[in-house]
Amino acid sequence: MPLHGFLTLPLGVEPQRLPLVLLVHGGPWAHDGWGYLAAVQFLANRGYAVLRVNFRGSTGQGRRHLTAAIGEFAGRMHDDLIDAVDWAVARGHADPDRVAIVGGSYGGYAALVGVTVTPDRFAAAVDYVGISDLANFLATLPPFVRANMTNNWIRYVGDPDDPEQLADMRARSPITMVDRIRTPLLVAQGANDVRVVQGESDNIVAPLRARGVPVEYLVADDEGHGFENPENQLLLFRAIERHLAAHLGGRSGQGVPR
Repeated sequence: MPLHGFLTLPLGVEPQRLPLVLLVHGGPWAHDGWGYLAAVQFLANRGYAVLRVNFRGSTGQGRRHLTAAIGEFAGRMHDDLIDAVDWAVARGHADPDRVAIVGGSYGGYAALVGVTVTPDRFAAAVDYVGISDLANFLATLPPFVRANMTNNWIRYVGDPDDPEQLADMRARSPITMVDRIRTPLLVAQGANDVRVVQGESDNIVAPLRARGVPVEYLVADDEGHGFENPENQLLLFRAIERHLAAHLGGRSGQGVPR
């Protein structure tokens, strides 16, 4: 099945063996499109190639592409992301030893899947308001969200009231595989998030800290599902900048062009 996406390259450098950021969109019923995106430009300015791919389950690619995601959380949906990275490496654009996976919401879940299902593929990861436990995510949705999302999630991921499907959901949940994580991780969470509750992040951070795995945890007390206040956005992007610079070698610090 063909995959479509976007590769953004930094200006002024040879586009060969660059550090690569795989930036995964949320949803997953959404898609990356052509146009300006501040996060992409920020990362490219810091010296990274930025890859976005409309993996199966993304909208805007047709019914077959959309429904190919049924039952494929942490499965072929993740394979699509890895295939895209392999494409960038094979073209010579990306250094296979300097690849990060970054995403928010479903993209945060994808980042956690990246460092659990394929722990050797990524040098760094950023989980921004991401899901760690698929069953708990569905159980903690507030009524106004549950009414619009439950049927989709049950069809695509599973019904937690069915013991067999619940076991499968747990097998596809990063929290079940947290002992595999050894990749340096940045986790960002809004304390007032009712869609992906703070417990989804707490449950990842606590066992990693207990094992001594490098993890930075940024919690904004005045945010929900995503950082909206400018001062929090600045804190988040500064943290991402430092995290990626430390583990992928991009630019960081004062004096960087804006």
